[in-house]
Amino acid sequence: MNIKILTPEFVIFEGEVKSVLLPGKSGEFHIMKDHAAIVTSLNSGKIKVFTNEIKEEYSHHFTRENEKESVFSFTMKSGVVEFSNNKGIILAE
Repeated sequence: MNIKILTPEFVIFEGEVKSVLLPGKSGEFHIMKDHAAIVTSLNSGKIKVFTNEIKEEYSHHFTRENEKESVFSFTMKSGVVEFSNNKGIILAE
């Protein structure tokens, strides 16, 4: 699935991922391939991206959470996610 993470200033990440864990208003939720369409607001917290690698141009925005699982995180204050048809856009602040 393809995810794009944007802030008002720049693109944080764009690429293929296995899944993404997001800080929702009612708690964390995991979006995986073929997830139902969703549009929702996000709380402050970490966006965790599960992917084999992050391109060098995006890597300075992320912290590697887990060497074995290839989990990368980005901390945000708030945001919105829209996901459908295995494509997602996360607007983060």
